[in-house]
Amino acid sequence: MPQPDGLRIVYIVDEDVPVREALARLIDSSGLEARPCTSLEEFLQQAHGIRVACVLLDVTRAHDSDLALRTALQSVASKLPVIGLSSSDDPAVRHLARDLGVRSFFQKPVDGAALLDSIDWLMHGDWRGKGGAAPGAPPLSRA
Repeated sequence: MPQPDGLRIVYIVDEDVPVREALARLIDSSGLEARPCTSLEEFLQQAHGIRVACVLLDVTRAHDSDLALRTALQSVASKLPVIGLSSSDDPAVRHLARDLGVRSFFQKPVDGAALLDSIDWLMHGDWRGKGGAAPGAPPLSRA
């Protein structure tokens, strides 16, 4: 369902309840609307008609999803900015993040201020352009 102009939504896709709740509190406290999702499937069911939003995605959970779900996520990532989160920061995880269309990547635990800066940049900037990583986020190409 399309949302009204000006409403800024951040979907949080993470199966880890404490992480999801902490991110939701951070997002809500910044004046954005957090919409926590327990799974990639739940998020994709809500993703239709979204115009102004950002997605925080636990990249490792996306890896565990089947090919159809990953393909659907890639389609969403072409329309909405996706920020990848992971407790692991290794080349395989970064490669997966790039394949999924992630625009910015953070290792857990996440620096809240840097994450909010990245969300702001992605929601207001030309995130589809060829610019660098969002502020505060390490580049995805780091080996």
